[in-house]
Amino acid sequence: MGDPTGRREAQRRRQNKPGPSEKYELRADGPTSMGSLAYREDLEEEKNSEFTWEVQANNQAYNSQFKEKVFLCWQRKKYKKNVIHTAKYNVFSFLPLNLYEQFRRFSNLYFLLIILLQSIPEISTLPSFTLLVPLICLLTIRAIRDLVDDIGRHKSDKIVNNRPCQILTGKSFLWRKWKNIRVGDLVCLHKDSIVPADLVLLASTEPSSLCYVETADIDGIKEGFPEEVCVQPQEIAHAKALRPGMPILEHPGGGWKVVCEEPNSRMHHFVGCLEWKGKKYPLDIGNILLRGCKVRNTDTCYGLVIYAGFDTKIMKNCGKIHLKRTKIDHLMNRLVILIFVSMVVVSMALAFGFWHKVKEFKAHHYYVSAMHPHSVAVEAFFIFWGYLILLSVLVPMAMFVMAEFIYLGNSVYINWDQHMYYEPQDLPAKARSTSLNDLLGQVEYIFSDKTGTLTQNIMTFKKCCINGVVYAESFPRPRGDPRQGLACASPPPPQENPFLWNKFADGKLLFCNTQLLQAVRANQDWRVREFWRVLAICHTVMVQEMNSECPPNPGDQLVYQAASPDEEALVTAARNFGYVFLARTQDSITLMELGEECVYQVLAMMDFNSIRKRMSVLVRKPEGSIYLYTKGADTVIYERLKKKGETEWATEEALASFATETLRTLCLACKEVEEDVYKEWRQRHQEASILLQNRAQALHELYEEMEQSLQLLGATAIEDRLQDGVLETIKCLKQGNIKVWVLTGDKQETAVNVGFACELLSENMIILEEKEIVRILEVYWENNNLQGGKKKELPLQFKMALVINGEFLDQLLLSLRKEPRALVQNVNVDPLESWQEPGEERVDFLQARRLSLMWRTLGIQLRSSGLIPQHKDSKTLRIAEKQRERAFVELASRCQAVICCRVTPKQKALIVTLVKKYQNVVTLAIGDGANDVNMIKTADIGVGVAGQEGMQAVQNSDYVLAQFCFLRRLLLVHGRWSYMRVCKFLRCFLYKTLASMMVQIWFSFYNGFTAQPLYEGWFLALFNLLYSTLLVLYIGLFEQDVSAERSLELPELYIAGQKDELFNYWVVLQAFAHGTATSLVNFFMTLWISQDSAGPVSLSDYQSFAVVVALSSLLSITVEIILITKYWTILFLLAIFLSLCFYVVMTSLTQSLWLFKHFPKNFPFLYADLNVLSQPHIMLVILLNVSLNTLPVLAFRVIYQALKKPQRKEEVEKVISEEITVEPVPCIRRESRARRSSYAFSHREGYADLITQGTILRRSAGVNSDMLVDHTVPPDEPSGSMKESLWYPRKMSFLGRKRHSHHGKVSSEDMQPPSEVSSSLTMDGQAVCPSSPPSQQSLAIWIFTGEVAIFS
Repeated sequence: MGDPTGRREAQRRRQNKPGPSEKYELRADGPTSMGSLAYREDLEEEKNSEFTWEVQANNQAYNSQFKEKVFLCWQRKKYKKNVIHTAKYNVFSFLPLNLYEQFRRFSNLYFLLIILLQSIPEISTLPSFTLLVPLICLLTIRAIRDLVDDIGRHKSDKIVNNRPCQILTGKSFLWRKWKNIRVGDLVCLHKDSIVPADLVLLASTEPSSLCYVETADIDGIKEGFPEEVCVQPQEIAHAKALRPGMPILEHPGGGWKVVCEEPNSRMHHFVGCLEWKGKKYPLDIGNILLRGCKVRNTDTCYGLVIYAGFDTKIMKNCGKIHLKRTKIDHLMNRLVILIFVSMVVVSMALAFGFWHKVKEFKAHHYYVSAMHPHSVAVEAFFIFWGYLILLSVLVPMAMFVMAEFIYLGNSVYINWDQHMYYEPQDLPAKARSTSLNDLLGQVEYIFSDKTGTLTQNIMTFKKCCINGVVYAESFPRPRGDPRQGLACASPPPPQENPFLWNKFADGKLLFCNTQLLQAVRANQDWRVREFWRVLAICHTVMVQEMNSECPPNPGDQLVYQAASPDEEALVTAARNFGYVFLARTQDSITLMELGEECVYQVLAMMDFNSIRKRMSVLVRKPEGSIYLYTKGADTVIYERLKKKGETEWATEEALASFATETLRTLCLACKEVEEDVYKEWRQRHQEASILLQNRAQALHELYEEMEQSLQLLGATAIEDRLQDGVLETIKCLKQGNIKVWVLTGDKQETAVNVGFACELLSENMIILEEKEIVRILEVYWENNNLQGGKKKELPLQFKMALVINGEFLDQLLLSLRKEPRALVQNVNVDPLESWQEPGEERVDFLQARRLSLMWRTLGIQLRSSGLIPQHKDSKTLRIAEKQRERAFVELASRCQAVICCRVTPKQKALIVTLVKKYQNVVTLAIGDGANDVNMIKTADIGVGVAGQEGMQAVQNSDYVLAQFCFLRRLLLVHGRWSYMRVCKFLRCFLYKTLASMMVQIWFSFYNGFTAQPLYEGWFLALFNLLYSTLLVLYIGLFEQDVSAERSLELPELYIAGQKDELFNYWVVLQAFAHGTATSLVNFFMTLWISQDSAGPVSLSDYQSFAVVVALSSLLSITVEIILITKYWTILFLLAIFLSLCFYVVMTSLTQSLWLFKHFPKNFPFLYADLNVLSQPHIMLVILLNVSLNTLPVLAFRVIYQALKKPQRKEEVEKVISEEITVEPVPCIRRESRARRSSYAFSHREGYADLITQGTILRRSAGVNSDMLVDHTVPPDEPSGSMKESLWYPRKMSFLGRKRHSHHGKVSSEDMQPPSEVSSSLTMDGQAVCPSSPPSQQSLAIWIFTGEVAIFS
């Protein structure tokens, strides 16, 4: 998530807008989706086909004439309606589609085949209803589950489609529903309205037709992007021109016509033009209101619908609903096929035995031939199908029916878990899918969004350093972990408000330091005075006044609308300490300094971008002197200081100290400018401002000249809070061998700093960026493609992290035939973006050129060798593309952490797809915004983070959590338990099925292969229904190997699920072998004892033999389940008791005299159990069978566990030693990293121009004052083809270099500190020795919060 890259581009391009007759150059400004064309030649090739979307305002007759071909001669309207259908089924498609999905499971097809065979009397050995009724129940249960989920989607769609909206009908705006909106309609939106479709902003009630929107429902971030209308004629310069009855609306739509690109999924890119009265006005993403945004701080705005329904950009990024199935489900599908094939082979063997036996029997007993009217071959054919039906119980239908109840029960546990209940929002965890619980115990990769998922979107002013003195909160709130940024539940003791003297103080700011406050009010130290003055002057914040009726703060209150949340925090801090920003005009800034109003004349504003990393304001003070105030990243401020003395070195140590707490740092500096120097500089500045070529580069060179010889004032530290428990959760997941990847639309610097904050990244990691990735992949390709021979692995034997952006991902995975051309032309960026700081190499160009040449060389050598034909659909070409994808995924999977920045929703889904494709692992995606929906749908498990905004992710997820930290319990407790329970349930069920039913095969050798059942028919029917069901059902619902607390303490236990240790082919084979051995003991021991015996107490009769074998099987299975069950409760004892009671009661009924008299054919076993159980020696036979089945297995398990424990201990020690060992990296040479300071990156360029031009200044303080809310405008940065490295070499203090000498080599000059360097740090005026060595890199984190203004 993050601010759209293209929005800042919109501001820059408007400075040089082409006229109506000029030719537009179309360029993809922001990150593009995979496979998109970002270079000029492809745009020219597709110009005629792509830009054919013509929309005339309020003219449905014109818009309806456009058709698109569907199939053959069938055409439909090109422009879709605004109705949204996200559900899978409707009334007509539910039954056939749901049955199709269910019968994709081979088990259902297998049961259907057996049912059809059972309906044939000649071959049926079991009644057909024994499988038909359970199959219908199974299909019904699954259909109801799918129907309930789909009804929820239908309800959500109905709510969205029936939202109200004002549409121009005739000459007035009438209220209609969203589903009635058509392409070309004029829509009127008001404050807090949700944008119903993709609109071109035409006008608003704000100055310069600005419209502020909040994007929380799209990306989960509460921001205010400013959108802007195109260059509007005087007739529509204000929203009043669009009111009903105005002449402009007499013609339908005012004669407006929009020609633009076809609907696509690029959220940050749009190209088109508006035609009006014969003139054309360019349109870009800055003129578009996207569906799902919410209008903020704008009374009324008007827009033209260009994309509706599924053509909107957000719906294009939502992806399709995938049928998700677990690994166990796939394995069972294969097992059913394997068992079915085995059954066919066994049935054929038994049928062949019948053939041989019948021929021998007829030869000796010719007088019985009349009883067999069919030939031997036909009889054997019938016997084959009879055995196939008889052995069908080896795939028990009851197992699949019970599994559905087990999945449902484990889902209910998730819903009931009070530890995953979030009380502040009254949100419990919710399992929206009941069929993926066991998959929660096998997750290996987590793909997480950043903003709103890992972070809270809260910026807090925590500390500052002025003149080398560090000031922290006088009464700091205790926290469990300084990196966590979380307030303790217990508030500090009540203190008197220290800001009562300041009527403008903001009570929301918690930072207060008594000594600093005294120094400010004393007004003696010029550095303290200038420090707060920089914060109050050097910014792009807008201010407005509103009347507050709240008793504690009567009078006028100031409301700041900031370009970023940390910008607002800094200005608010200055406001509380007496330097209040009151107002601004195009050329002045008004402050209230300690009760005295001062007006500063703004001479120049030097805007920031990702290259400058700083912002400066040149002002004339009320007394006439000229001062330059600068703030920015310490990496650039320190390079421009006039001198480095004790204050500078102490400040640098303070910055390092702030970095250990992962606070975002910012340096402040100033200098006085002589009048004659300013006049000469102003003349050259005016000349550079009117240049037609290289204007941006000339201006930046002038800025660089002015921003020299600065005097350091101090530094600020801002805390970007993570959500509760994020740090502990990620640490615990990493111990469970779960890799966490962060996929975000934010900038690279922000995402990297959050990675350090939550310890995904660490100081001892080698962070691979574009240059290193290209270098490693070059070696990989040379070893495996160009040189031939045996495939070699990637040369990675150490801790690494991967940091890439969406553009690099695009370039890396483009096809071979387009790669060189695409990458070389991608570096033809705008002059503003191509300019870099003096002395910095052209990293973007060189990286793109290097990557391009790598793929070009590869393609040339492959083609010269004849491996790649010239036609584009070459099979070899596709293989090469797959190899490249595999190499990238292999490299990423070797890393400890992966952070992907500036990625689109489709790119997020693509990354998930690549990992699933080449790693064959279980993936989980978690997010809170609509741009995470595609990723959530693509992953094996989708988790939506519920909150106050952005519920689209929740509606498309499988599980709903209120906080990211609940993911720890969801996976390590519920997921592991569910996986263990399901695996144990399936193993027990397969074992008990084999143990009881394999005797049918052994019995065939003694009944002439006639497919006669051994057991009583009712025993077969009730065995899986009553006699053995409760015990395995208890295991599936209640079994625990360790408690929930122990599961969280030992996350290593989770690895068993990732390795499929509890249920795989080997476990199934063991269950088969164990069940077969049990059946052999029960059958042949009973047969051996009953030989040569006769009389009423003998076992030689058929019924007595069957009863003894059945009882031996049932008791052996019961004892086995008792032994392997680890969690005993009263329910388990009750299940054992009820299972035996069911057998006694049901056997007494089915073998009763009354039923035998009335239904002798259906109840032939008269008193068979009673006769057997009344003989003590027969009871001893049963006891012998159970003992022989239990004792050897028990002894084997004890011996195996005794031998296994030392081996496990050695493995753990080996893993630990491997983790500690970090091998050197000869092939990767990294520069010495500077401190992680990225405050300057949290802004976006362009606001300074808007201020100096007066575009975003309100005309009067009282206009629309009732609509004011807190504003925070997210930043932007250039969208070059490659971002430069985050870390820049800079001079560090002696202490810093000594402590971090492993980061890189240092020259001897840099190692010489000045003599006045102090080795101590000053805290609140007292010298304090640093207790821990500060990091060389200060962590700066920025999270998008607040609202957004849309520039028109």
